[in-house]
Amino acid sequence: MSDKTNVLPNNLEAEQSLLGCILIDNDVLSEVVDKLGDDDFYQESHKLIMSAILKVFNQRKPTDLVTITDCLEKDGNLEKVGGIEYVTKLMEIPSAANYKSYFEIVKRDSVNRELIRASRSIIENSMTSSDGLQSVHYAEKLIYDISKKGDSSTMDDIRESNMVGEVIDRFETIARDKDALRGIPTGFPFLNRITNGFQRSDLIVIAARPGSGKTSLAMNIVEAAAFQGNVCAVFSLEMPKSQIVQRLLCASAKVSMSDALSGKLTPNDWKALIQTGEELKKLSIIIDDSSRVTPAEILSKCRRIKAKNGGRLDLVMIDYIQLMSSGYKQDENRTREIAHITGDLKIMAKELNVPVIALSQLRRMVGEPQLSDLRESGAIEQDADMVIFINRPDMTATPEEIEKKKIIRGMADLIIAKHRNGETGRTQLRFKGEYTKFVTPDPEELKELARNAGKQPEAAHKKGVERENAPDDGTVFSDEGYADYGEEE
Repeated sequence: MSDKTNVLPNNLEAEQSLLGCILIDNDVLSEVVDKLGDDDFYQESHKLIMSAILKVFNQRKPTDLVTITDCLEKDGNLEKVGGIEYVTKLMEIPSAANYKSYFEIVKRDSVNRELIRASRSIIENSMTSSDGLQSVHYAEKLIYDISKKGDSSTMDDIRESNMVGEVIDRFETIARDKDALRGIPTGFPFLNRITNGFQRSDLIVIAARPGSGKTSLAMNIVEAAAFQGNVCAVFSLEMPKSQIVQRLLCASAKVSMSDALSGKLTPNDWKALIQTGEELKKLSIIIDDSSRVTPAEILSKCRRIKAKNGGRLDLVMIDYIQLMSSGYKQDENRTREIAHITGDLKIMAKELNVPVIALSQLRRMVGEPQLSDLRESGAIEQDADMVIFINRPDMTATPEEIEKKKIIRGMADLIIAKHRNGETGRTQLRFKGEYTKFVTPDPEELKELARNAGKQPEAAHKKGVERENAPDDGTVFSDEGYADYGEEE
């Protein structure tokens, strides 16, 4: 390594030896190709050689002296790297056995160089910034990007690891105690049953057309989770904190928000609001209403929430994806930007080890929503572990359909269209618009709805979700052990 203080960390001999190992043994490249790029090298000639190696490798050709020098010559870079003589000299090493040591040195210096460059940028930004909080976000994002770049997954050989045993142990634990590995309760028996509670590291997308109640449903889930003692974070890009708390308070107290806003509350309403307000003050719900935040900024804030709550954060809700910014300057195409956003949200869910609920708009469409209706990007469907649709037929129904009870006002279809780790299915919920809350209809109402639709009650209950031994008592889904807040009228 150079001893000049103005030279960034580098080790010429390690770079030469690593390139030599790659050139004399193709198996070495297979081991490091997903963790090594041309930017990891300091010497410009070594950058060009590594770029040629990767180019040849991606063309599925052997990486040797002939193919690499040919690629360098075609790109006009052979003389820049010192000619064929220099490439040949790189291969003059006794063996490739020590490639891991060389690789570690090259990666160490590469990371240190990136940190130094990031530090310089942080200093320059801090010298001119007029917003201290924004400066912190800028610094955290630069460091986070370096950390994420170096976060490569480890591979386990199933023959050598205990992965199979761990899975069997997990199943045995569930068999002994069905509640042992339950996730975050949702407040809805249907969702609890199919998902066993929202699971940690999952990205859950709730999608609906504007005005269908996706924010209400998500906040109902947050409310239920918080009442169970979970620490919840809400990032509202659309509504201010006051409106979020307003919805939460009225929904939990079952008080008409319209009456509250028009000064028509009864003494009983006031009593319910005050009592519920005292209960809500005890809950761990952190609300952030910053606009146009990036996934990196949300991750940074979530880390701080965990630090302030003894390392605990149990649920994150984001309202909504289309209002977010990726933070990548090159994202001029909105579809590509959404893809970056959802990819980063999934990584965030995994890193924080919490379920992340992200709301999404649907395209304007007719009929029941499909996965293809997710607005602006197929990446939402691809990255999500679960996609839940809210379908409100009453929003587009004619007065005749409402009058003849072909469509019931306030009834919503809750559809799990994608579930990576379980079954899909659907149920019906009733939307109480006066206090922005979804509730589960009672069994008799569900039977009546099935009869109006010309279906057998059993068929309506079992469609897509019930097994052959399902109860036939009118209860759609049993869910013992969960406290489902707000589902009793």
